[in-house]
Amino acid sequence: MPLFEIETDSHIIITWANDESAARGVVRESYPRETPLRVTRRPRDCWVISKAALGITGGVDVCHTARDCLAKAAGDKLHAIRLYMQETGADLERARKVIESNMVMGW
Repeated sequence: MPLFEIETDSHIIITWANDESAARGVVRESYPRETPLRVTRRPRDCWVISKAALGITGGVDVCHTARDCLAKAAGDKLHAIRLYMQETGADLERARKVIESNMVMGW
């Protein structure tokens, strides 16, 4: 079954589907108020995200550090962002992105 990448105004959805029509159906079912802007059949059956493209380089385990900061801050996002900035030297925007993405993953 092919892997599709479907972009809407708010999401990029990665899903397996039999064809493009079925991939668009995933969006209709999951996000009925959103319209697919772009549907791309991926050339392989896996999805790879480059850490360098996301700005994750070096030996720091970004997720571990972010989750540790969230735990220390008892889930308080602003406090966790401050802690992350202190521990890693990241700027505000980078720290916000890392903390928020780890909150979504259920730290």
